[in-house]
Amino acid sequence: MKFFAYGLLASLAAASPLVFPKSEAIELEARQLSGSSNELENGNAAACPKAILIFARGSTESGNLGTLGIPLGNALKLRYGSSNVWVQGVGGPYGATLAGNFEPRGSPAASIAEGVRLLNLANSKCPSSKVVSGGYSQGSALIAAALSDASSTVRNQVVGTVLFGYTKNQQNGGGVPNYPSDRLDVFCAVGDLVCDGTLIITAAHLSYGDEAAVEAPQFLASKIGS
Repeated sequence: MKFFAYGLLASLAAASPLVFPKSEAIELEARQLSGSSNELENGNAAACPKAILIFARGSTESGNLGTLGIPLGNALKLRYGSSNVWVQGVGGPYGATLAGNFEPRGSPAASIAEGVRLLNLANSKCPSSKVVSGGYSQGSALIAAALSDASSTVRNQVVGTVLFGYTKNQQNGGGVPNYPSDRLDVFCAVGDLVCDGTLIITAAHLSYGDEAAVEAPQFLASKIGS
């Protein structure tokens, strides 16, 4: 788990940024992710990618990727090439409503089931692809619960997970039940009170943009491999 301060110290600590060949950067410029992405659902099983990202947005965020899923997905596409990474947001039954945060597991059962469905789809459609997952705020609770509920076969395919402003951080002891801790990176900013077992939103809860664009994709890339 990572607890960190922001401002100058954070900018100085953001060492070793991802560096990509110019050709890959040009390729992605024309394919930047927008607010939603359904590449897993729409993708051809005959052309499975190297990696699949499944991401759940925070409460009230638009599209199915929200503010953090977009930079995270773009960074992975830059690293591996756009066609080598499918990005899938959790949508459908997951409405990302504020009320969902008050459910016992931090998100409605139907929303968690949608997360499980997408994990299952990745396994059935592309069993040889590396799957990574992530979530922000309510989406972090959704992804954590979905990973916990998935079968061991499906869960074992998920080689890395990043959670931002994890609303079940304290309740789950900083981890995800049934999921290996070495495959998990939790980003909880100093002053983000949702990481301390409350649903009080502070400025710190809204400050994960840099981590989603740099540190989190670096961690996932370390699990996906070259």
